[in-house]
Amino acid sequence: MSEQNTFEAIRRNIDTIARMEEKYLTSRGLVERAADAIAAFSGSMTFVGLHVLWYSLWILINLRVIPFLPAFDPYPFMLLNMMVSLEAILLSTFVLMKQNRMSKRADSRAHLDLQINLLAEKEMTMVLQMLRHIGDKVGVRDEELHREVDELTAETPVEMLAEEIEEKLSQEG
Repeated sequence: MSEQNTFEAIRRNIDTIARMEEKYLTSRGLVERAADAIAAFSGSMTFVGLHVLWYSLWILINLRVIPFLPAFDPYPFMLLNMMVSLEAILLSTFVLMKQNRMSKRADSRAHLDLQINLLAEKEMTMVLQMLRHIGDKVGVRDEELHREVDELTAETPVEMLAEEIEEKLSQEG
């Protein structure tokens, strides 16, 4: 495979991934897009700056530091406390909604990765089998190498590996 063909294959893969991401982003409903936008904005420095400004102004007005503006929520700022609590509830809900969608997307990508890895493993096994067959045909025979190739060309027991990993992780946790 030439270098030009390799780069074309890479570009095609990148384009495919970009299309998949675009499809995912455009398939979100209005509520999901709104929740994502709110969660993204709430994680920005603009959000922090606006809150510092807003709360400072609120406190200064209600401590009567700004004399020409009437106090409407005197110390201990019960209305402000209620508003901050409600905002925290709503923002945490939006962030959790976004995290749930991100988690589902990550799971979907992990399943795709697993499928591709299993396919690559199967293809590599076939390549090793073909190389061993070619070596046998041309009379190249290294017993130690032959044993290693036999081990590598054996089918990978995916379910057994998954169970073993799960057992190992549960022992550590």
